[in-house]
Amino acid sequence: MKIIKNIGNDRVYDELRTSLAAPASLNLASPVFSLFAYAELRELLDKLDTCRVVLQGTSDGDLGLTGSDTDRSFRNRLNVHWLARECAAWIKKKVELRGAPGALPQSLLIATKVESALTRVITGNCSFSTEGLGITPGNQFSLIQCSEGPEESATFSAWFTSLWNSLPASDQHKTAFLARLQELADPKAPALIYYLTLFQIFKDLGDELDEERIVKSATGIRNTTVWKKLYKFQRDGVIGAIDKLERLGGCIIADSVGLGKTFEALAIIKYYELRNDRVLVLVPKRLRDNWTLYKANDRRNFLASDRLNYDVLNHTDLSRDGGTSGDIDLGHVNWGNYDLVVIDESHNFRNKSTHNTRETRYDRLMRRIIKDGVKTRVLMLSATPVNNRLADLKNQIAFVTEGDDLALAGHGISSVEATVRQAQLQFNRWLALEDAERRPAHLLEMLGFDYFKLLDLLTIARSRKHIEKYYGTSETGRIPGMVSGCTPI
Repeated sequence: MKIIKNIGNDRVYDELRTSLAAPASLNLASPVFSLFAYAELRELLDKLDTCRVVLQGTSDGDLGLTGSDTDRSFRNRLNVHWLARECAAWIKKKVELRGAPGALPQSLLIATKVESALTRVITGNCSFSTEGLGITPGNQFSLIQCSEGPEESATFSAWFTSLWNSLPASDQHKTAFLARLQELADPKAPALIYYLTLFQIFKDLGDELDEERIVKSATGIRNTTVWKKLYKFQRDGVIGAIDKLERLGGCIIADSVGLGKTFEALAIIKYYELRNDRVLVLVPKRLRDNWTLYKANDRRNFLASDRLNYDVLNHTDLSRDGGTSGDIDLGHVNWGNYDLVVIDESHNFRNKSTHNTRETRYDRLMRRIIKDGVKTRVLMLSATPVNNRLADLKNQIAFVTEGDDLALAGHGISSVEATVRQAQLQFNRWLALEDAERRPAHLLEMLGFDYFKLLDLLTIARSRKHIEKYYGTSETGRIPGMVSGCTPI
């Protein structure tokens, strides 16, 4: 007997492909039956001599016919109707199916090559799903055993036969299972698809913040100077960013140059200051004066009445253990006490360089400011969050997720790393295409849903053309002439 790790080339899927080479038979007991697992083994399953299947229950909720959260990429292929029809035809032709009255504590797969009579038995957390087969990531602590010894195989085979004979020899469960497959295979009315699409788009809207709720949650924001000086598209950007900061813990404002990212950030800072939050702004040294002006008692500061009170430090200050930066003594900074950190030109942190002998700026920002102390929201400003590689985004997103690759699983992104890596792979393939095929529309199609979902969750990115199209120019005038992004004083 050996242990199957269910990763790499040591998967249940690989064992079955070896064992089910025709002619062969399969006995299966599983609490789950996924159409996507069936799809991966369909060619072999269609050639089986015999197949006996024991399942618990017959509803989609019990069996997971359309997979789990890890099967998003399979569902995005939009072939569930076809798979359901194919699976139903296979069940009718090849499968004897019986239902277990209670829960099945574990799964059992017994594959037998007819010619050699070699039987391979797989037991444990190896349900008939993409996770159970090792096609998608599963629980790393799952225990799966595989046996080829004749004595062990005979024992497990006898146990399965005993289980099979104890169950009612009725077509009830098979009929119910086929009925569920038929529901999935039947075409749906266009109106139903339309309503379901609307539901999926707007189901979480109640959790998002609109302008009215933001105004109420921070009394006085509408009366601040910075809020009054924003254009409508900038106020919408502020609302969107605060919503992401509150729900997800971070946001990247990636509006084009000249659209006023700084002033949107100042309004966001004022919103959190009204909530008595402490704010740190990290800037390139050359931009420090731009930020310190808006908190100074200076006649040039047209936001002086707002009395902004954030701290300003240079990116390079993260590499220092002492000394001063402006009027701040770096040796006494309480790094873990900031409720919001604003990172101007955050693309400077897109590369996570490492040093064996010292802590990098990236590491110190992550450890001392974001992870330590109070919960810190992260607002990043950059017109170019992605430079040469789509993966440039990953290290910036890590500030929001505190380096947790699974942090956005509840929002449909099972792995940030895998999503970005797959997008980069597709982008590289697109670059290798012939000139005639290397069209932007083709790239958008190749990148897939998950990468754009990730961008939608954490970024706000608008161009001048976007502003002119959706907001017009009656308020702003000709946008290419904008510099500060704020209305005239």
